[in-house]
Amino acid sequence: MAGHVCPWWLGYFLSCPIRRFYEDPDRLLAGTVRPGMTVLDVGCAMGFFTLPAARLVGPEGRVIAVDLQERMIRSLKRRAKRAGLSDRIDTRVCSEHSLDLSDLDGKVDLALALHVVHEVPDAGNLMSELYRVTRPSGKLFVVEPEGRVTVDDFAKTVGVAEQAGYLLESKVALKRGQGALLAKK
Repeated sequence: MAGHVCPWWLGYFLSCPIRRFYEDPDRLLAGTVRPGMTVLDVGCAMGFFTLPAARLVGPEGRVIAVDLQERMIRSLKRRAKRAGLSDRIDTRVCSEHSLDLSDLDGKVDLALALHVVHEVPDAGNLMSELYRVTRPSGKLFVVEPEGRVTVDDFAKTVGVAEQAGYLLESKVALKRGQGALLAKK
């Protein structure tokens, strides 16, 4: 699902511990990710959100981490192994035009689209795929960074998710970005 593809080497900066000072993934995901869930992390890169989500879902849960770049996935696998979370994380490389997740239709409790929608050339296709894989009670959590995505562009992203079938449940207040939690109709 290529648009503007983040260079693989930038993944090291994105997963840097210093980032936690201005965007704490544990705090961001707390209350949304719960034990036993199946969580999909789209555009996972090297796992800045994937590893905390895997801790939160616990041993009975599962995180499916998807990225376009094999190098990002390889790094995530190494980091997951060091963290003792490999058994909770299913890593996948998607294609430029699809997440390639038909085996997950109706099985995902929560889809995470964190800092990724602005990089995808066809947000409508992405939202349709996410809608298809979320279960009837499933949710979508979208976050976009300030500076890269305007308030109006984020509103359009939420609108595209609503066109796919999601309903806006709540806006999420963030220090350096915009967020929304949406529920499947």
